[in-house]
Order: sequence, then C-alpha cells, then structure tokens
Amino acid sequence: MIRHIVFFTVSDPDNLEAVRAGLSILTENPHARTLEIGTNLKTDQLGGEVDFVVYGEFDDEAALAAYKAHPLYQQSIELVRPLREMRIAADYDVTRAATAPL
Repeated sequence: MIRHIVFFTVSDPDNLEAVRAGLSILTENPHARTLEIGTNLKTDQLGGEVDFVVYGEFDDEAALAAYKAHPLYQQSIELVRPLREMRIAADYDVTRAATAPL
C-alpha cells in the first residue's frame, strides 16, 4: 500500500475556502482507497505554516498513477495551483516503512 501525503499553504486568507473546495474534488477520484482533506489545527509549537493536508492511501503505485492521471486530479490542480503558496508531497510504501514496537 502507498501512502500519499501533501501539505499546502495559502498566503491569502481570502483564498482558504476556494483551496479547500478545489482539494475536495480529489475525494471523488475513484482510484484512492482512502482520501481525506484536512485543515491543520496549527497546535504544534514549532510550526503552523501548513493550512491543508491531503492524505491518501492507494493499493499500489499503479493506483497512485491512475489517480494522478484522472481528470479530477487535473481539475483540482487547475483550481488550487494559482491560489496556493507552497506544496510539499511525499509518497511511501507502507511495507517498507519502519514501525515502532507496541
């Protein structure tokens, strides 16, 4: 399983709702096992720059590629890119991730 996590910042507070709406389009993409759009609570004492988090789970790299090739993905990009400031993305294979013992 692949986890896909993307952080967004929005410099103009007037654009927050439009970015949230543009990102929410991604939840209709049929290739994700799970896809969530979250608003950062900004409770971390060392950093609160991030406004939104996209969290997705995909069966494999092919499913992630199909998600990125879907027209809804491009529609979201076209709406969000002009309004966002920063975007940082990370994808990782859960089967290769280190875990802490319980």
